Amino acid sequence: MVDTQSVLEVLKPVQDPELQKSLVELNMIRNVKVEGGDVSFTLVLTTPSCPLREFIVEDCEKAVKTLSGVEKVLVEVTAETPAQKPLPDRTSVDKVKNIIAISSGKGGVGKSTVAVNVAIALAKAGSKVGLLDADIYGPNAPTMLGLLDAPINVTKSPTGDILEPLFNHGIKMVSMGFLIDPDQPVMWRGPMLNGIIRQFLYQVNWGDLDYLIVDMPPGTGDAQLTLAQAVPLAGAVIVTTPQTVSLQDARRGLKMFEQLGTNILGIVENMSYFIPPDIENRTYDIFGSGGGEKASQELQVPLLGCIPIEMSVREGGDNGIPVTIAYPESESAKALEKIAQQIAAKVSVMALA
Repeated sequence: MVDTQSVLEVLKPVQDPELQKSLVELNMIRNVKVEGGDVSFTLVLTTPSCPLREFIVEDCEKAVKTLSGVEKVLVEVTAETPAQKPLPDRTSVDKVKNIIAISSGKGGVGKSTVAVNVAIALAKAGSKVGLLDADIYGPNAPTMLGLLDAPINVTKSPTGDILEPLFNHGIKMVSMGFLIDPDQPVMWRGPMLNGIIRQFLYQVNWGDLDYLIVDMPPGTGDAQLTLAQAVPLAGAVIVTTPQTVSLQDARRGLKMFEQLGTNILGIVENMSYFIPPDIENRTYDIFGSGGGEKASQELQVPLLGCIPIEMSVREGGDNGIPVTIAYPESESAKALEKIAQQIAAKVSVMALA
């Protein structure tokens, strides 16, 4: 006779591929119901962006169908994103579960494009996402998200001014671009930079977030030090292009985060190859090839994905409708969504380790 206990027993050997632990032991199988030959239960994943969702569901269905008398299996899939463990010398951001730095060793490699589209991809999958534009000297995120001329509201509280993040394309966002005129340069030394980044962390009404994506300025300076030493980071993602000079700087940026005790989630190779719009089955390695893969092997960190150069990426950023929204079927959008899935999976593993 099929009952709740027998269903749980056959599901015990089924593991989460990333965590390599039993779904039952992880309390990811809930609400088991048996009605005659019909079995239903809830599968609670650690992120809505789980890259192996379909495989896990398939493994669960196969396991339950081995029970005699089972005719139909219904799996309802939901997600509860785990939060990173607090650190004694870091101050968490209230109600924010995971903070992820998107960084690069040099400018011009598409770091902000990756940060914006990863944030949107996570939100499209069902996560609550915020984007902190920490590139104080060159804040481009407002343009990329179609919020260039949007006003930002400030509310008073006993602890000081609280910024209300703006919202578009499914994500909340704050940026220095909301606080200055479009052509105004920011000429600040370290202490002022430190202060505004901390304000963006602790004096913004972020609300409940599964992920706060931080678009870092290029290099290895004050902003990176402030962030890594202020909050418990879930990890850092290093963006590079295949060319040698970019990879050299990327390695420096990666080593900096390692020295600060930050987990490296992986490397993203942007501008991997060019796809001409009139000959879509042809590719050109404008900046070389294989650099990201070679660096990931030498540094022993994952290569999260490779993003091609397509005109739609530039168009989406300039028009304020990023490629993952405007051209979701493009090769670049598909690559960015897979990268977002990989990031979410690795963050979950670290949170539950």
